[in-house]
Amino acid sequence: MNSPPFIKDPKKQLPFALGSPALLWQVLFFYIPLALITVSGFLKVSELGAFEGFSLENFRLFFSPVYLKTILASLILGLSNTILCFAIAFPLAYFMAFTGRKHKNTLLFFLIVPFWTNFLLHVYAWFYVLEKHGFLNNLLIKLGIIGEPLQLLNSPLAIMIMMVYYYLPFMVLPIYSSLERFNESLLEASYDLGGNFQTTLRKVLFPLTSRGIKAGVFLVYIPSFAEFAIPELMGGDKKMFVGNVISTFILGEGTGSLGAAFTLLSGLILLLSAVGLYYLLTWILEPGGKHG
Repeated sequence: MNSPPFIKDPKKQLPFALGSPALLWQVLFFYIPLALITVSGFLKVSELGAFEGFSLENFRLFFSPVYLKTILASLILGLSNTILCFAIAFPLAYFMAFTGRKHKNTLLFFLIVPFWTNFLLHVYAWFYVLEKHGFLNNLLIKLGIIGEPLQLLNSPLAIMIMMVYYYLPFMVLPIYSSLERFNESLLEASYDLGGNFQTTLRKVLFPLTSRGIKAGVFLVYIPSFAEFAIPELMGGDKKMFVGNVISTFILGEGTGSLGAAFTLLSGLILLLSAVGLYYLLTWILEPGGKHG
């Protein structure tokens, strides 16, 4: 009787054996919870908490203007944060990869070091900076730029500042990784052939680093869409976003199925927007075809 292939050559099964714990972890803590949320979204529960079957009633509630505006606000928040992070991250990554190459380890250290501290410490630090009599208002008054303190905290501005601050490294690192492998002589060749800075950026640099740009965009956009801690803490809970609605329903008594339904609905919209964003980035960054 012939032995199974994995017994004949166990070395061929080594990659699967090494990867199986990660696969098991993903199944237990991602796919099974996702399946439970999907099923919960269709549950029909009575006021007393009794199971009454499956229904689409949980979804009908969220097609009202209030919740659709909440989803739109989250889309705008995610896109705004992504655009601002990219506008700051690409020049910074370019400087780290080319101009500041000698000090790249120091720059990377200062970029990553905030992750070594608790998230709440970051928030309270920005409270001190943005509060009415905080560091920024006092600085602007002493410089004579303003006469009275501005209401910076508990505002959309405070939310965006904290969002950009927190998510910027997720944009910088993938772009820097692509730029570090970029052949700098291609830039010189473009200039020698008569290309200006805009042409070189659009036709040489962006297409050849598009993979890193796309990775950074989605690492920022997807979690920004569902962010709830930053808007709640920095915005004073004045404006509702997708993450706030989901947490309210999930943690509420007897509203878990509504939270699951809204999670599925907003997740579907996020998926569609992410697919659209991917094709838009491909059209902008890779006009001549796919690149690395």
